[in-house]
Amino acid sequence: MPPLLLVMLGGAIGSGFRYQVGRFALQQLGPDYPWGTWAVNLAGGFLMGMLAGWLARSSDGGESFRLFLGVGVLGGFTTFSAFSLETFSMIARGDHFGAAAYAVSSVVGAVLMLFLGIGVMRVAA
Repeated sequence: MPPLLLVMLGGAIGSGFRYQVGRFALQQLGPDYPWGTWAVNLAGGFLMGMLAGWLARSSDGGESFRLFLGVGVLGGFTTFSAFSLETFSMIARGDHFGAAAYAVSSVVGAVLMLFLGIGVMRVAA
């Protein structure tokens, strides 16, 4: 199967799971806290760790599984899983400062950019 198709198929599956977890959390726990997103981010990090550990031991067929499960399903489920793996990889190779800068700038930067985007759209309206 072509790599792009593997990623797209996996992404659709992951996005569907994310939607269902969000709905379930909202119904069960209410709207006072983003429980669904929180659960998805933690689960995605754990699942990405399991996938990375399995792929590190695998000798064949790993690229298709990586694309379908890692980039597709987990990428559609939560990009936080990819972020977590990238941060871990930086720490594992000894780049602690780079990992900290990446983690803080990604989280804080994304929130600041969201504010900027909302501000731009309010001015444009």
